[in-house]
Amino acid sequence: MEYTTLSNNLEMPMVGFGVFQVTDKDECKQSVLSAIRTGYRLIDTAAVYGNEDAVGDAVREAIAEGICTREELFITSKLWVQDMANYDASYSGIEASLEKSGLEYFDLYLLHQAMGDYFSAWRAMEDAYEQGKLKAIGVSNFYAHVLANFCETVKVKPMVNQVELHPYFAQPAALKTMKQYNVQPEAWAPLGGGRHKPFEDEMLTGIANAHGKSIAQVILRWNLQRGVTVIPKSVKQARIEENFDVWDFTLSGEEMDKVNSLDLGYVSESVKHFNPEFVRGCLGVKIHD
Repeated sequence: MEYTTLSNNLEMPMVGFGVFQVTDKDECKQSVLSAIRTGYRLIDTAAVYGNEDAVGDAVREAIAEGICTREELFITSKLWVQDMANYDASYSGIEASLEKSGLEYFDLYLLHQAMGDYFSAWRAMEDAYEQGKLKAIGVSNFYAHVLANFCETVKVKPMVNQVELHPYFAQPAALKTMKQYNVQPEAWAPLGGGRHKPFEDEMLTGIANAHGKSIAQVILRWNLQRGVTVIPKSVKQARIEENFDVWDFTLSGEEMDKVNSLDLGYVSESVKHFNPEFVRGCLGVKIHD
């Protein structure tokens, strides 16, 4: 495993395990346990995923089995927009995430969307960070212009920005902005989120065959070599292991350029955050009374 050092000097694994849409609690717990047994140390959940408790259960079982210590794990969750109405609601949302997970702290906690009163929400996260309840704080789905305004305004700059990053939506300009503010990029849907067909691509097949790797491993390696943390998701043991086995090969400059050529730039179906209906939909999603 390789690590990146965040702006507050906290070490963060470069490959993590996501649990988006893994709603069955037992399946979520077992997949997280499988990931930790495989070697993953970064686990990514969110309040809106409805599985913070299952992740917490898996963490405790892994520690009880002696697989790892709590300090060796890097657990991430996210504050949902329902709780970003004001400072008090946001602080209560942070406390609710901790209580549901049963963890004393999160290694990283993110604003899930740039929606609602996210500046007040951030102030609540800054306070929880200073109190040690959150070891690092960051944002998710903050596009470059939003991130720049945010970083120029807040007291504690976000340490991570989790956004969609894969060969079909590479966002090189966004990565440049993150680097400018020393914000670590983290990729959700690092394999394309099922909207594209990389596993049928002849060029990617050729690169994979040249290294004796799978196309998924090539795509993950491409993002890693760009300095991007990745959090692939799977509930299948073989895929969990495959997605972690990305450290024994390196893509050449020419191969990186070939993968870069897949970038479609602005993809309406991907950057749905720019769609007013999507924003209204997010604001309407309630995770509690």
